[in-house]
Amino acid sequence: MTGTAGVSGVLKMSQDGTGPTKIVGSITGLAAGKHGLHIHEFGDTTNGCMSTGPHFNPNKMDHGAPTDAVRHAGDLGNVVATASGCEFTIEDAQIPLDGANSIIGRAVVIHELEDDLGKGDSSEIGTQGKTSKTTGNAGARLACGIIGKGVSSS
Repeated sequence: MTGTAGVSGVLKMSQDGTGPTKIVGSITGLAAGKHGLHIHEFGDTTNGCMSTGPHFNPNKMDHGAPTDAVRHAGDLGNVVATASGCEFTIEDAQIPLDGANSIIGRAVVIHELEDDLGKGDSSEIGTQGKTSKTTGNAGARLACGIIGKGVSSS
């Protein structure tokens, strides 16, 4: 992942069979606190992270928490940064690496603010900052990267 203001990172994804996809990530340059992490629709960074489009949402649902029955497939919740960086492991069944809803070729984005998990203010849909049901009010896109297949090192 690359982005603005020195934010960058590496995420490694793996999946055993049809089980959940495991993401092991390391991101540097974030302010301390919670930051929304999402899979976005398009693997396009021609206009920076803005080209990645909306959250990956093949089932046309509202934004939510990773544990919610109603959520975008790409809603991965929050990761926590400290002064020494941001290290995390996430497992999620809605982001397969193969098949019809594969995330290969899409993008992963880390956001400036905490994701309110679809439980915040949605009074001005389409206006940045009050879009809980579509963005989780997670703010600016700080860094992103296109999800591709690599060679396993194990």
